[in-house]
Amino acid sequence: MGDTAIMKMTMAEPVNAAGPTSDGIPSAAHATPLPAPRRATGWDRAETGAEPVGPEGKGQSAAARPGRADGEADGSADASTVAPHDPCAHGFLPERPPVRSLIGTWTRLDAMARAAAIAPDRAAAVALVERAHRADELAALRQRVSRLSLRNAEAAAMRIAVIAVSCGWCGLDPQAPAAREVADEAFLDLWAAIAHRIDHDQFVALPTLALHNWAPERKPRRHIPIDQLARTEALVPIVRWAPEGQPLSRLDRLMLAATRLEAHGIWLFRLAETLAGRSPDDSSTPTALRRLVRVQHALRAQLLAEAAELSAAPATPQQRAVLGALAGQGALEPPVLQAADAVLGIGARRMREGRRQLLRRHLPAQHRAWLSAMDRHCAPVRTLAHRGGPDAAVYREAQESLIALRRTYTALVQAAARPTAAPLTKAA
Repeated sequence: MGDTAIMKMTMAEPVNAAGPTSDGIPSAAHATPLPAPRRATGWDRAETGAEPVGPEGKGQSAAARPGRADGEADGSADASTVAPHDPCAHGFLPERPPVRSLIGTWTRLDAMARAAAIAPDRAAAVALVERAHRADELAALRQRVSRLSLRNAEAAAMRIAVIAVSCGWCGLDPQAPAAREVADEAFLDLWAAIAHRIDHDQFVALPTLALHNWAPERKPRRHIPIDQLARTEALVPIVRWAPEGQPLSRLDRLMLAATRLEAHGIWLFRLAETLAGRSPDDSSTPTALRRLVRVQHALRAQLLAEAAELSAAPATPQQRAVLGALAGQGALEPPVLQAADAVLGIGARRMREGRRQLLRRHLPAQHRAWLSAMDRHCAPVRTLAHRGGPDAAVYREAQESLIALRRTYTALVQAAARPTAAPLTKAA
């Protein structure tokens, strides 16, 4: 499903986004157009140390430059200097394309993650970590964590996540004493330090493994918003779960499909902001819900289009073990589906609230906060579930389309995890 097709489907019936209230959540009282996505701030220069170039071609100020991946400061790295997250700009994708290559001392972490991803089994991946421990490489990296910029810390976190799931450690709390009886102590120290740096303890999950592990196959010639970049460019994984020179594995394709799902789901985030605070009797509410249905149908069609290639891709027992471990931790739910659930409340019917928060624990704090705000501010719209009439019918259609989308995604995960899998059909 192309970018232009989805835009036509979602823009067929214009709905103005509500203006912000004092807490930043749109209100039905002030109708304003949906915000346009922010422009990208520059292509990835982390591996070269070059100064980023803004959209107009001018060098950015030193305060805006990212820190270097080798640990040397190259600008402000404090989380407090980062602008508040705006899902209307790019969903839950990172602010800029992920860092493709770490440099300096951190190249060792890069190499370790790539080797762990293609390890034949967990024992081989654990052996890689233990060798790095004996060579004091993990301790050297631990000492440099505080000097990473936030963006490069997120890049390091993705490599840590790859290693952790490859070793079978994804369910561990790196700071728990019991974890040291299972996993390598030096690796746990590095893991905990990275988690503290990005202020996110439960980052070993799909959002880290997918949304921070992709790059455009070719360098774009112009600066475009991150969600458009991920939609319109051919994507390749930064850390491959298949050896170089061989076709992408099912796990690679699943992670890239999750990234494209997030990028195409940008209109779902904007519709969520539109519906926040709306009265169920507002004349624009059913229009927004109809657009939400079309977005979810388009996302489902996109997943179905990915299914044939994924089912035909190679897979290994190790990769299936990775998927099984993530699924066991509830760490495979795409953020865009959690956003739709926050609006429509499907999860509240299927699971207790505690279980819902358990699924969200793998998202960064600002993303969890946004979802909680949607829970609260879309509550009036969810009262349509207990009503009759055409508006209630539209709401129930939106819920049903989300259920179908979730089932299609689940089928895609199951196809990636099976030794042999038949292509997914529209009946899934």
